Amino acid sequence: MHKEEGRSSGKKNMASTLKGITKHEVPKSAYVLMVLLHVISSVMLTGFARSSDSMMLMGMNIPVVAFVGIFSSLGNILLILMVLLFEKLGFVTALIILVAQYPMMLTSIIKRGAVSSIQGLFTNTFSMIAIILIYANTRKSRKYMEKVREQAVIDALTGIPNRFACTELMNDLIKKGSKFAVVSIDLNNFKSINDTMGNRVGDEVLKGVANRWKNLADSGKAGTIDFIARLGGDEFSLVVRGYGSDDSIVNTIRVYESALKEKLTIDDCDYFLTACFGYAEFPTDDASEETLFSCADAAMHEIKRLGSTNHILRFTPALLNKEQNLETERKIRTALENDAVFFNLQPQFDMDHKLRGFEALARMKDTDGKIISPGEFIPIAEKIGLIDQIDLQVFRKSATFFAAALRKSGADVTLSINISVKHLMKNNFLEEIRDIIDISGIPVKNLEIEITESIMIDSDRAMHCIEEIKKMGIQVAIDDFGTGYSSLSYLNNLPADLLKIDKSFIDEMNSSESSKQYVASIIQIGHILGLKVISEGVEAEEQLKVLRDIGCDFIQGFIWGRPLPSEEAEKLIVSA
Repeated sequence: MHKEEGRSSGKKNMASTLKGITKHEVPKSAYVLMVLLHVISSVMLTGFARSSDSMMLMGMNIPVVAFVGIFSSLGNILLILMVLLFEKLGFVTALIILVAQYPMMLTSIIKRGAVSSIQGLFTNTFSMIAIILIYANTRKSRKYMEKVREQAVIDALTGIPNRFACTELMNDLIKKGSKFAVVSIDLNNFKSINDTMGNRVGDEVLKGVANRWKNLADSGKAGTIDFIARLGGDEFSLVVRGYGSDDSIVNTIRVYESALKEKLTIDDCDYFLTACFGYAEFPTDDASEETLFSCADAAMHEIKRLGSTNHILRFTPALLNKEQNLETERKIRTALENDAVFFNLQPQFDMDHKLRGFEALARMKDTDGKIISPGEFIPIAEKIGLIDQIDLQVFRKSATFFAAALRKSGADVTLSINISVKHLMKNNFLEEIRDIIDISGIPVKNLEIEITESIMIDSDRAMHCIEEIKKMGIQVAIDDFGTGYSSLSYLNNLPADLLKIDKSFIDEMNSSESSKQYVASIIQIGHILGLKVISEGVEAEEQLKVLRDIGCDFIQGFIWGRPLPSEEAEKLIVSA
């Protein structure tokens, strides 16, 4: 059944599909309706013209013959609409109708002496001139529109449909609820052809591949209804319809893959090409055109990354996560290379709302200027080993800003910097800190280093670094306290100044008595060890009240201060 449907598409498959998505024709039923209405109006016109009756309308006695002009105008409007909406068919129909009316009007004038038909004779003639002019002008306009439409949907280099045409087809199929698969195709090692043989040969290769695949789509050889488009560069897309199963999609893709294996000869040089094919299905994998493209791309990039001899892969949700992670990694590397990591400063206050200082928070933008969420880039940066470079850029930039703000304001507030475990364990970590302090000029007494409990895994080395930091005069804070697994003996020996209670405990504090007691216990432990305690993520008055009651020293959170750009933070420092 499906194979017959694919073959029946014939050699006009691509052209007919393009026409279907770019030229929205008026249904033939509208044409039949217009012809029928014209016949009715003509019958009414003839009847009223021959009638000597009259009718009462709004208190006036009006001859029926007065309505002849209305039906005559209605008939002419219908003829004009037919020409506008149905082009040649409408024009021929209108012409036949108008010509057919001449004998009847001439007979009426000559035999019956109906002088009123003389007016109809002239009206008919003028109507005929009008529809001829309208048709001629419309035909010229349509030819121009078709040319513009063709330029909008056809790739200029290869002559096959472009991304816009492919998108329009997919949106049309989605609206209709028609099942289809979209295949992302990327030619392997195409860049080497451009680099070694030049762009002209590269363009010829793309034309040859596109022509080969277009002929294949038109032939119906794959047994499915196929639509091939060039998205740009060496990337193509294939939309497959009329298949029965997932195996049918793979079989169709293999037909296109096999077509590449035949050598392509350009300037007496033979080229043997391969490609990677990733595909996704509507509605199984997603129901939007944009996401389906992303899904197919994710599968294509994964098969390319694997370098497998099998060049076809179906999308799975896990692939999208990999693709997103890879994209985020690319953004991180680009931001680091361009020194585009920046910082925001979130204020910290004591319980009387006096400013204690700020925590510097890493922020990042992509090349389009769009903010990348820290929740997105920080875990990836930690995974790929770039978190220390992000730490360093934030440390350097925020210290330089803060030193200048302190000199300008004379304020005595603290800058708190997060340091990852990886960064702390670097051999040159202490040298990096000294360099930043020397270059920025930030007073060490106004600087605080935040470390996490997980630092205790390598306690001896960590202890040495922290002791050196303390010798410099820098304060030390234990971040996210309560979420790790450090023992009290480690904490007692650690030369820290501050404990930071994780936001997760503050969130639960007012809805769980055990969470409240846990927070109270951390504060008590901190005070016993001679440490100050700050609670992160304080957002509600109820939380603030409880923290006051149980003796918390400082708070940080949206209730008193969101992360601020440096300009706004400076105003707060000056007013401190």
